[in-house]
Amino acid sequence: MVEPASGAEAAGSADDAAEVLDGPLPEGVRRRVVTLVSDAFGGLSVAELPAQLRQYARFTPSRRAKFAGNAMAAALESAPVFRQRIGERLREAQPELTRALEAGSPPAAADPVDVAAAAYVLRPAGWVKLVAAAGEEVLRADAERADEAAQRELAGVRAELAEARERTKAETERLRTELDAARKECDAAQRKLRGALSDVKRGEAALRRTQAEIDGIRAEAAAQVAAAEAESRRLRARLGEAEASVEAGRRAVREGRSVEDMRLRLLLDTVLEAAQGLRRELALPPSAGRPADGVDAVEPGRMSPKDIAARALSDTDPAVLDQLLALPQAHLVVDGYNVTKTGYPTMPLEKQRLRLLGGLSMLAAATGAEVTCVFDGAELAAPVLLAPPRGVRVLFSKAGVTADELIRQLVRAEPAGRPVVVVSTDREVADGVAKSGARPVASVMLLKRLSRV
Repeated sequence: MVEPASGAEAAGSADDAAEVLDGPLPEGVRRRVVTLVSDAFGGLSVAELPAQLRQYARFTPSRRAKFAGNAMAAALESAPVFRQRIGERLREAQPELTRALEAGSPPAAADPVDVAAAAYVLRPAGWVKLVAAAGEEVLRADAERADEAAQRELAGVRAELAEARERTKAETERLRTELDAARKECDAAQRKLRGALSDVKRGEAALRRTQAEIDGIRAEAAAQVAAAEAESRRLRARLGEAEASVEAGRRAVREGRSVEDMRLRLLLDTVLEAAQGLRRELALPPSAGRPADGVDAVEPGRMSPKDIAARALSDTDPAVLDQLLALPQAHLVVDGYNVTKTGYPTMPLEKQRLRLLGGLSMLAAATGAEVTCVFDGAELAAPVLLAPPRGVRVLFSKAGVTADELIRQLVRAEPAGRPVVVVSTDREVADGVAKSGARPVASVMLLKRLSRV
């Protein structure tokens, strides 16, 4: 707790008010004041310290000066009692200097900064002039030191400049000599360059002639390669068909029946189911008489996918696909990647296949139709490990055989009269299967139908 000021202290405060610095305390004087306060700080009790300085009571003088300098300077300016106590410690530490200051005659041999710092703490009459004089003295000393340093630096620069001039002169002479030699070399090089340019022009002309001959040979070779590749593709396709036919024959032989028997049996099943469906649709009652007695019947087995009434449906209406798949023994052949890249092209191929096959499995279960999905094996980096979903036959084309050709083989393998529906937006595929009696539909129609499954 700060003790109340005595009468003498109040008078001292009134005298301080008469003298006020007209500017900030010079930095050198301020540092010396902080050092004096930090040294005298330790002689005071905690109760004698201002509240904002009590936290630094246990610090060493150097740490107090480092961390509490601003706080001590502020307290010294705003707390007269604290300043008087610091002054008392200063009188004990430097009695001669303090007595001379209070007598109004500071020692001439003393450091002006020490005199100004002590005057700032003690505040004797005329202390402002002492502080200002100390500040001017510090500035003058700094200016003298700066001037001496500048003079030394100027002398060094002049010496370096003279040395640089000598070096520049010698270097200039050397460069002139080298320049003359370089000019002579340049003249010789230019003569050689002109001769080399002439040789280059002759070489470029010969190169252009050679390049023209090479381009002609390449064009001829490319035409021959294209023709050979086309013939190779045709032969591979024919070979694939032959291998497929041989494999089908072998499979039929192993099963104990011929391919024709299988085709005829499938056609017979189609005709029978068509007749049964027609009977159900006509709701014919049981009759004890002959079927032909007095009954106008529709000849069975003549209906094909092209005979279905359009019923004002668009070419992409999924109801058309439902009508086609409702035919007896209908076979749905799907161009796999053509459908997936139409509906969801940004997905990876594996996810495209899984999504399409899942929808086809539900469609097969709902319609009862035979469903075959064909994928192009040329787009695969490795064989696919895939468990076909229930009700869907999954096929990949062999090396050298496209999915389009495999679809045409499947259509040609079916007996005439069986309803076969091919899903593909590929015009070449659609035209090819249509010639074989199949009904082509757009991929968009299947995608719309699968979205309802």
